[in-house]
Amino acid sequence: MASSLFAPSVRCSMVCLSCAAVVAPPAASQDVPIDPPAALDDYVSQVMTAFEVPGLALAIVRNGQVVVARGYGVRQIEHSDPVDEHTRFGIASNTKAFTATALALLVEEERLDWDAPVIRYLPWFQMWDPWVTREITVRDLLVHRSGLGLGQGDLLGWPPSDRTREEIVRAIRWLKPATSFRSAYAYDNVLYHVAALVIESVSGLTWEEFVSTRIIEPLEMSDTRVSRASTREGGNVATPHARVEGAVRPVKPFDATNTNASGGINASATDMATWMLVQLDSGRVSGAERLYSAGTTSELWGIVTPIPFDPPPPELAPLGRSFNGYGLGFAVRDYRGRQMVTHTGSLPGYVSRLTLIPGLDLGVVVLTNAEQGAAFESITHHVLDHYLEAPGYDWLGAYVSLGARRDSIRERELRSSTVTRDTMSSPSLALDEFAGVYSDPWYGDVIVEQAGGGLAIRFTRTPALVGDLEHWQYDTFLVRWRDPEIRADAYITFDLAPDGRIQAARMVPASPAVDFSYDFQDLDLRRTSDGADSP
Repeated sequence: MASSLFAPSVRCSMVCLSCAAVVAPPAASQDVPIDPPAALDDYVSQVMTAFEVPGLALAIVRNGQVVVARGYGVRQIEHSDPVDEHTRFGIASNTKAFTATALALLVEEERLDWDAPVIRYLPWFQMWDPWVTREITVRDLLVHRSGLGLGQGDLLGWPPSDRTREEIVRAIRWLKPATSFRSAYAYDNVLYHVAALVIESVSGLTWEEFVSTRIIEPLEMSDTRVSRASTREGGNVATPHARVEGAVRPVKPFDATNTNASGGINASATDMATWMLVQLDSGRVSGAERLYSAGTTSELWGIVTPIPFDPPPPELAPLGRSFNGYGLGFAVRDYRGRQMVTHTGSLPGYVSRLTLIPGLDLGVVVLTNAEQGAAFESITHHVLDHYLEAPGYDWLGAYVSLGARRDSIRERELRSSTVTRDTMSSPSLALDEFAGVYSDPWYGDVIVEQAGGGLAIRFTRTPALVGDLEHWQYDTFLVRWRDPEIRADAYITFDLAPDGRIQAARMVPASPAVDFSYDFQDLDLRRTSDGADSP
């Protein structure tokens, strides 16, 4: 689902590279060490302490073998059950590579064409623009260049909604694009749900059935589950944690299954090590047995969408790069002069990173049960630098320093918004005049109603999105969600018609810290008498 893959603002020159130029994995250098960094366990423990991570799993593969697959910490805070190499974590958007691989298997069987229009397989599928509907291809579903904005449409399934996968896909036709087709990179999730329905249309199997039988079972990834619902299973499962109201605590698992194809897999360090070995060996499982051909590796790792980038913040100077782009379910860039194939994943209570350095036949995956990307970044780069024999760098200190600076910036922004607020202003109408049904063509109905002497808001397709409206200024209110785990306060501003009555409402997140999958800004809420116009 939501991913921290390109969370920082990255806007600079683009470097276009041909697919073939960046994907051929050379033979691994035999003089590079096999053993992991010295005192690795101590380093991981320091990182976990610094960023308050209850549990973490780490896997390292090198030259076709598993070097490390182990767990650290506990599955749930204040409980003693340890994380081990078989503990399952939500890998979130690292699932996207499995979806891309599933499509690739169908391409190899000549049942699917990467560059065929989606409507060949889903004749009813529509985008906002009829021309884009005709032209968008299977490949386009995976590479974040459709014209949709960052996370646009995620409210159809984030937080968990009552829509089916097909309902989410059918609603895409109402998403007004942010840019022209294929002109810009913007990370999305909703088109991966389209990919799931393409798989179902072509194979006759659901995404879950296909990924299970064609990928997970052949690779003997016995710990892995292909649905978020498995997070609620008993057994060796890490509990998700997040900072809520100032303290790290367990949070409810994100268990919606309608968006599995973009982020639903739960896996262990052991199984992710297997996945990395297969990826690094161009689809080879063992001996002559292959999951897919070497040509598919070129497809998965080849840059399709260039991604602009700025120099890194000063704390992270070694992360400077010369190219950056997105392939099929993977990001591709350089790190210290080496091609790096990578992805991150982010869900409430889980974040992860998978990283491959093909030229060294090296893979690293870090899975956590906390929302601290700085933890997986610190560990990943510490390990990569060891195998790259790079100069020592204090990644832990760098990420601690960067986090403190960003927190300070956010605090200043919050204070600034409070200073500019006109606390003496009042709503232009009585509160009961704001109550009503507000409909958006792609989301559906949002209800504003009087409650407890004030106003409340309820998103009809999303049970968790119920909140109270606090007057902010003029006809703008601050939405405080009743569930403290939402952590996505938003502003809602009501617009008046010439006759003085409310005709529409607009929403925006109240803080840049709000996850981009709360895409309130994409809603076009029009006041209706009974919501009859909603899809």
